[in-house]
Amino acid sequence: MGSGPAKYQSAYEIIGPVMVGPSSSHTAGAVRIGNIARQLLNKNPIYVKFSLMGSFAETYQGHGTDLALLAGVLGLSTMDDGIPNAKKIAEENGLQYEFTKRVHGSYHPNTVLVELTGGARTVKVLASSLGGGKVEVQEFDEYPFKFSGERPTLVIRHSNQKGVIAELSDILYQKGINIARMANERSKINGAAVCEIDNIIEDTFLSLLKREIPIIDEIVLVQTK
Repeated sequence: MGSGPAKYQSAYEIIGPVMVGPSSSHTAGAVRIGNIARQLLNKNPIYVKFSLMGSFAETYQGHGTDLALLAGVLGLSTMDDGIPNAKKIAEENGLQYEFTKRVHGSYHPNTVLVELTGGARTVKVLASSLGGGKVEVQEFDEYPFKFSGERPTLVIRHSNQKGVIAELSDILYQKGINIARMANERSKINGAAVCEIDNIIEDTFLSLLKREIPIIDEIVLVQTK
């Protein structure tokens, strides 16, 4: 799936929401990255490791990026008053966390790898904060997916068999749901797909998709908050 420059509709989107910290790139974007990781985990998190790159690594404590990332993983939104108390809230919820730095490579300067564990499940989300609160996931569990979460986004794990994308597209069409973008990646035995849609859907629709397409192992709905 291709990606282009971030699109802004107004000056407010460039400035970003008013919240903790001096920069929406380091705060609002960081909250949304953490929140996307939590939605992809689809369980209550018990441990998270943040590997920070570029300017995130250089200024994360002074700019409140650490609080913002934690707040997102805890399920808080960008406008939540609890963001400055994220470390206390993490302790109260039994969430263990650590922050490390890693080599930046060729990624955007505000990039972080979030490794989030809940129960027996761990997800890895590599994402960048682009400015004005906008974010872009670069990789999910090492699949090279790019999506922002601004539209409702279906993230699907499936058995590597023929027909899953065709069946999914057909059901969405039948239900009047418009596909904005779709991408599919395969490993030797499994696959994953990301499908951005234009419609708000209910959780019951996810259950319907799993019933209708048995080779879907898991389907999660993601949208930034």
